[in-house]
Amino acid sequence: MLNDPNPRRNIRVLVADGSHIHSHLLAEALMRDPLLEAIPFDSDSRSLVRAVTGLDIDVLVISAAVDEQPARGLELLRELRAVRPGIHAVVLLDSLKDDAVLNAFRAGARGIFGKSQPIDVLSKCVRRVHEGQIWANSHELALAVEALANAPTVRAVNARGMGLLSKRELQVVRCLAEGMTNREIAQRLNLSQHTVKNYLFRIYDKLGASSRVEVLFMTLSQAGPVSPAASDSPNGSDQATGPDEFAALQKGADAGLPVAQLALAQLYLVRSSDPQDLVHAYKWYLIAIERSSQARGLIAEMMTAQQIEEAQQEARAWLARAKGTSISSLKGDRVPERMSTINASADPNAKKQLGDR
Repeated sequence: MLNDPNPRRNIRVLVADGSHIHSHLLAEALMRDPLLEAIPFDSDSRSLVRAVTGLDIDVLVISAAVDEQPARGLELLRELRAVRPGIHAVVLLDSLKDDAVLNAFRAGARGIFGKSQPIDVLSKCVRRVHEGQIWANSHELALAVEALANAPTVRAVNARGMGLLSKRELQVVRCLAEGMTNREIAQRLNLSQHTVKNYLFRIYDKLGASSRVEVLFMTLSQAGPVSPAASDSPNGSDQATGPDEFAALQKGADAGLPVAQLALAQLYLVRSSDPQDLVHAYKWYLIAIERSSQARGLIAEMMTAQQIEEAQQEARAWLARAKGTSISSLKGDRVPERMSTINASADPNAKKQLGDR
């Protein structure tokens, strides 16, 4: 009998479980499948990318928890995908809770596998992932679809329409749109808070913004006025703004972001196809003013009297230009009452909230 000129090559699997011992045990178990060639990864986790490339791996089986760090495996998978975007990975999870499943998908998992499931099922999972399929049950897929549907649409382009932000920077902005603090963003994206701050600085630089509020305004509020023919619900089929923008602004407004609250008030006001639209517009305007007043008070506490006076002068000049009048025409060059006073009833918890961001 002639030899097959194109013998079927075994699927090369690199196994990186939570410890070297578990990696070896799992690799030995996978080797019982004649189609799999499993290799345990027992080096330092920082060399994983080099190992996957050097060993010509078809499928990576990696635990979410590596080196006794709960999300280290997901960080490694992200680093690997930056070098090999098409890598097929199965993520092993101790828990199949919704957050854990979503974080694995966000990291680039093609397969989700609970460690309590049978080993023969894992072999089948690896083969299906190698074939290009997604290995997940209906609930896990529904989670991924729902997360994708609810993700805010972020538009950050330059004058020529070219994208300004990287994929990771867009992820950070989407988290901002959900009203997350730096700490929460770090947890969502499995990054350190220091790394999140660095991303924010780069985003500010690229967009010419100076705060997260300006970033949200530039990326989420670029839609034009809402068509008068739009549906009565802010989640309706708006042609100019769209349900995704409305949903993003609603999330930001509910999270306490004044810029989102003001933008939402403006959208309701422009549309005003229903009497309730004016009620909603005024409600969000009042909330935004109150939140802005609290933030102003907190900022003022960190400033000197000279800095406050300088800011007030610049504000007066801007307001005068906006009204088409000169500064000297303002009565006594007085500061508007709202600008000259600090709200003494500011939320005592607001300073802590601001500090988190």
